[in-house]
Amino acid sequence: MNENGKAPAGKVLDAILHLLDRQIKDTEGLVVSVVDDLEISLPDDGRTLDADAEAPMLTNLLMGPTLATRLFGGQPPPERMMRIPWSDVARVGTVLELRNRAEGLPVRWVEHWLRDHVIARIPGGRHDPE
Repeated sequence: MNENGKAPAGKVLDAILHLLDRQIKDTEGLVVSVVDDLEISLPDDGRTLDADAEAPMLTNLLMGPTLATRLFGGQPPPERMMRIPWSDVARVGTVLELRNRAEGLPVRWVEHWLRDHVIARIPGGRHDPE
Protein backbone atom coordinates (compact mmCIF):
# COMPACT_ATOMS: atom_id res chain seq x y z
CA MET A 1 0.00 0.00 0.00
CA ASN A 2 1.18 3.49 -0.74
CA GLU A 3 0.63 6.50 1.50
CA ASN A 4 -2.77 7.17 -0.12
CA GLY A 5 -3.96 3.73 0.99
CA LYS A 6 -4.05 2.37 -2.57
CA ALA A 7 -2.33 -0.75 -3.82
CA PRO A 8 0.09 -0.28 -6.74
CA ALA A 9 -1.37 -0.94 -10.20
CA GLY A 10 1.02 -3.81 -11.04
CA LYS A 11 3.15 -6.29 -9.18
CA VAL A 12 6.00 -4.68 -7.29
CA LEU A 13 9.32 -6.50 -7.70
CA ASP A 14 12.74 -5.87 -6.25
CA ALA A 15 14.98 -5.85 -9.34
CA ILE A 16 18.08 -7.14 -7.56
CA LEU A 17 16.26 -9.79 -5.55
CA HIS A 18 13.74 -11.07 -8.13
CA LEU A 19 15.20 -10.38 -11.59
CA LEU A 20 18.92 -9.75 -12.02
CA ASP A 21 21.16 -12.81 -12.60
CA ARG A 22 18.11 -15.09 -12.84
CA GLN A 23 17.91 -17.79 -15.49
CA ILE A 24 15.29 -17.42 -18.19
CA LYS A 25 13.54 -20.56 -19.44
CA ASP A 26 11.14 -20.98 -22.33
CA THR A 27 7.85 -22.93 -22.32
CA GLU A 28 9.71 -26.22 -22.85
CA GLY A 29 12.07 -25.65 -19.92
CA LEU A 30 15.12 -24.84 -22.07
CA VAL A 31 17.46 -22.26 -20.58
CA VAL A 32 17.48 -19.18 -22.81
CA SER A 33 19.92 -16.93 -20.98
CA VAL A 34 20.49 -15.03 -17.74
CA VAL A 35 19.21 -11.53 -16.99
CA ASP A 36 22.17 -9.13 -17.05
CA ASP A 37 20.34 -5.82 -16.90
CA LEU A 38 16.90 -4.21 -17.13
CA GLU A 39 15.43 -1.56 -19.41
CA ILE A 40 12.99 0.74 -17.65
CA SER A 41 10.72 3.40 -19.10
CA LEU A 42 10.00 6.55 -17.14
CA PRO A 43 6.60 8.24 -17.09
CA ASP A 44 5.96 10.74 -19.88
CA ASP A 45 5.45 13.63 -17.49
CA GLY A 46 8.99 13.28 -16.13
CA ARG A 47 7.84 13.34 -12.52
CA THR A 48 9.54 10.44 -10.77
CA LEU A 49 10.02 11.79 -7.26
CA ASP A 50 6.49 13.06 -6.60
CA ALA A 51 4.27 10.90 -4.38
CA ASP A 52 1.43 10.97 -6.91
CA ALA A 53 3.64 10.39 -9.98
CA GLU A 54 3.44 7.21 -12.02
CA ALA A 55 6.05 4.59 -11.19
CA PRO A 56 8.71 3.62 -13.73
CA MET A 57 7.77 0.51 -15.74
CA LEU A 58 9.97 -2.42 -16.68
CA THR A 59 9.97 -2.81 -20.48
CA ASN A 60 12.76 -5.29 -21.38
CA LEU A 61 15.10 -7.85 -19.88
CA LEU A 62 18.61 -7.35 -21.24
CA MET A 63 21.23 -10.01 -21.90
CA GLY A 64 24.66 -9.56 -23.36
CA PRO A 65 28.41 -9.31 -22.94
CA THR A 66 28.58 -7.87 -19.43
CA LEU A 67 31.38 -9.91 -17.83
CA ALA A 68 34.18 -7.56 -18.93
CA THR A 69 32.26 -4.49 -17.80
CA ARG A 70 31.60 -6.06 -14.40
CA LEU A 71 35.32 -6.78 -14.00
CA PHE A 72 36.77 -3.57 -15.46
CA GLY A 73 33.89 -1.09 -15.17
CA GLY A 74 31.91 0.80 -17.78
CA GLN A 75 28.88 -0.33 -19.74
CA PRO A 76 28.53 -2.51 -22.83
CA PRO A 77 27.27 -0.72 -25.96
CA PRO A 78 23.44 -0.72 -26.01
CA GLU A 79 23.36 -2.24 -29.49
CA ARG A 80 25.21 -5.33 -28.21
CA MET A 81 22.53 -6.06 -25.60
CA MET A 82 19.79 -8.52 -26.54
CA ARG A 83 16.26 -7.78 -25.39
CA ILE A 84 13.33 -9.89 -24.27
CA PRO A 85 10.14 -7.85 -23.78
CA TRP A 86 8.76 -7.95 -20.25
CA SER A 87 5.38 -8.85 -21.75
CA ASP A 88 6.90 -12.23 -22.78
CA VAL A 89 7.51 -13.20 -19.13
CA ALA A 90 4.80 -15.55 -17.85
CA ARG A 91 6.04 -16.19 -14.31
CA VAL A 92 8.67 -14.85 -11.89
CA GLY A 93 10.08 -17.44 -9.49
CA THR A 94 13.51 -18.93 -8.92
CA VAL A 95 13.71 -18.74 -12.73
CA LEU A 96 11.86 -16.45 -15.12
CA GLU A 97 9.52 -18.44 -17.34
CA LEU A 98 8.60 -17.16 -20.79
CA ARG A 99 5.28 -17.43 -22.63
CA ASN A 100 6.96 -18.61 -25.85
CA ARG A 101 9.62 -20.99 -27.15
CA ALA A 102 13.28 -19.99 -27.30
CA GLU A 103 13.82 -20.81 -30.96
CA GLY A 104 12.45 -17.44 -32.11
CA LEU A 105 14.54 -15.40 -29.68
CA PRO A 106 17.83 -13.80 -30.74
CA VAL A 107 19.54 -14.65 -27.44
CA ARG A 108 20.10 -18.35 -28.13
CA TRP A 109 22.90 -17.90 -30.70
CA VAL A 110 25.54 -17.21 -28.02
CA GLU A 111 24.73 -20.41 -26.18
CA HIS A 112 24.66 -22.41 -29.42
CA TRP A 113 28.05 -20.99 -30.42
CA LEU A 114 29.55 -21.78 -27.00
CA ARG A 115 28.10 -25.30 -27.12
CA ASP A 116 29.47 -26.00 -30.60
CA HIS A 117 32.85 -24.27 -30.35
CA VAL A 118 33.87 -24.51 -26.68
CA ILE A 119 31.91 -27.12 -24.70
CA ALA A 120 31.99 -29.71 -27.52
CA ARG A 121 35.81 -29.64 -27.48
CA ILE A 122 35.97 -30.56 -23.78
CA PRO A 123 36.22 -34.35 -23.27
CA GLY A 124 32.71 -35.57 -22.47
CA GLY A 125 31.19 -32.27 -23.56
CA ARG A 126 29.11 -33.79 -26.38
CA HIS A 127 26.70 -35.74 -24.15
CA ASP A 128 24.97 -35.63 -20.79
CA PRO A 129 26.86 -37.24 -17.90
CA GLU A 130 25.81 -40.82 -17.15
